[in-house]
Amino acid sequence: MAFRVLIIGGTGQVGAAVVRALAAEPSCAEVVMVNRRAISLTADPRVRQVILDTAAAQFPAEVTRLAQSLVTQGDPVYGASCVGVGKGSMKWSEEELKALEIGVVGGFARGCQAGGITRFSLLSAAGSTAKSRIRYVRIMGLKEETVQGIGFQRLAIFRPGVIAGNAHTPRYAAWLGRLIPGPFGTIEQDDIGRAFVAEFINSSASNGVVYLDNRAMRQRSRAHNNPLLT
Repeated sequence: MAFRVLIIGGTGQVGAAVVRALAAEPSCAEVVMVNRRAISLTADPRVRQVILDTAAAQFPAEVTRLAQSLVTQGDPVYGASCVGVGKGSMKWSEEELKALEIGVVGGFARGCQAGGITRFSLLSAAGSTAKSRIRYVRIMGLKEETVQGIGFQRLAIFRPGVIAGNAHTPRYAAWLGRLIPGPFGTIEQDDIGRAFVAEFINSSASNGVVYLDNRAMRQRSRAHNNPLLT
């Protein structure tokens, strides 16, 4: 079944991997990227961008109108946030991080839900919890709680560990991460992208909140590459 995706953060490292994976999926009818500024796009006519001021008070309402315009076309429409600061987060104040990760992402998610989108995928990080004393981990946890509170029928939260293939991840960190088993180890960026697509095409997915760690994302990525594995 054909589907459409409304995504924010598609210009980032992981977001770009998700957009590439969507462009390679024949059943994806359209990818609409919400960007703060225009970027050069590929020649694929299914990928387009809409420029919105994410800091404006009317941002959620503009996302709602955009979501409604996609939903009325008849295909299932899924929302996705791949917003993430990466290693640059150390240079940001807590207020700046919250404004982006909670304010912008929360506003986008609320706009999606108000516009008729019932399934949403959220990029977070391994170990995220609002109770952490570590600032970045705590803010990721608060972001998760914010989006959960919006009330999507299904919310998939992606929690990668060390992301390999990412310009923000030093090579030594990705190498060391391969020595760490479990959710805090290394995962390839393209595996995350394909795992997002696998979530979108899973029409039998149950309602509720699901958390996807490195292992789950790899499994979905492999199954997406080889449907015989499902």
